[in-house]
Amino acid sequence: MRSYPRNSPEAAGRIVALVLMADGYVCRTEIEVLERLGVHQRLGLPAGAIPRLVQDLCEDLMSGLCATGSLIDGVDDAMLASFMAEVDSPVLRAEVLEIAEAVCAADRHLADAEVTVIAAARRHWGLVERQAA
Repeated sequence: MRSYPRNSPEAAGRIVALVLMADGYVCRTEIEVLERLGVHQRLGLPAGAIPRLVQDLCEDLMSGLCATGSLIDGVDDAMLASFMAEVDSPVLRAEVLEIAEAVCAADRHLADAEVTVIAAARRHWGLVERQAA
């Protein structure tokens, strides 16, 4: 598994990429949300970096593919902790979480794997879960 420098645009972008692919596919509305939010500028990524990060993450996950046959099933809590540890700036964490939550809401379907990634970010970053309204 690749590692990225702490608080790097790539470390933050990988978390967004994980949320993007958590439900098994990346839909157009999710990409539109990223564009509308200006994710590249907000995270300091060059244009076109998100698709590259998704591809890199898929390659990394495929190299350790388990018998489950599912990429996301290979992401355990230790791996999530490793990803989250690469982002320790409170400002960058807030950016990543806002973007990730918007991506989750984009297709109007909240997949269990998306919930898992968001919950892991909140847990590892010591943030309180939002209460349902």
